[in-house]
Amino acid sequence: MLIPSIDLMGGKIVQLGHGIHAHGQAKDVDIAEFEPWIKKFEKFPLVHVVDLDAAMRQGSNKPLLAKLTSRLPCQVGGGAATVEIAKEMLAAGAKRVVVGSALVQNEKIDTEFAKRLSDQVGPEKLVFSVDTKQGLLTVGGWKKTVPITAEDAIRTLEPYCKAFMHTHVDDSATGSMGGGFPMSEARDLCKATKRHLMVAGGIRSMDEVAELDSMGVDAIVGMAIYSGALAV
Repeated sequence: MLIPSIDLMGGKIVQLGHGIHAHGQAKDVDIAEFEPWIKKFEKFPLVHVVDLDAAMRQGSNKPLLAKLTSRLPCQVGGGAATVEIAKEMLAAGAKRVVVGSALVQNEKIDTEFAKRLSDQVGPEKLVFSVDTKQGLLTVGGWKKTVPITAEDAIRTLEPYCKAFMHTHVDDSATGSMGGGFPMSEARDLCKATKRHLMVAGGIRSMDEVAELDSMGVDAIVGMAIYSGALAV
């Protein structure tokens, strides 16, 4: 299944080629008009939305999130660092909450936080994000890596959620700049979990979406949609 992605920053839809730490750099996509994209995405059973400002602790896009979740079936991430914030996202209309960096403390998976989320929010409402750079988990807006693989993180976190998403972040032709998602990585992740799995990073064709779908993996796509490389 194809899942369109909406990244929010400063009240606009953006795509940052090398992650949310690229705030000072030129944006690859910078769109102020939401209505055409809402209409395009209405036919999809799920839309992936990330509030980059909230993720960077430099504000939020709550009014826009409320608009999007009222019109589209959204899973929402960005700044979900506490149980309370996760509950607020769900109360605002999100179908599921995406949690990433907050699951890592002192370079280890924080299973206590994962369990609190699961107990108080419900595992069916949680998507845990396990992004990697050069094979290691990356956190804090993809600025920092920790000595944990995505597979190890998934195995540790599997009891506490019903879905995982993974972004292949590497600053290379196969990373988030539209060079294609590494299918061997998707196969390895499939072996690590029986949970619902979504992947992102460089997906640019329906052939890739179809190949991932054949593994039971959903494709989260942003750049290729907004650039017109992948028609929806």
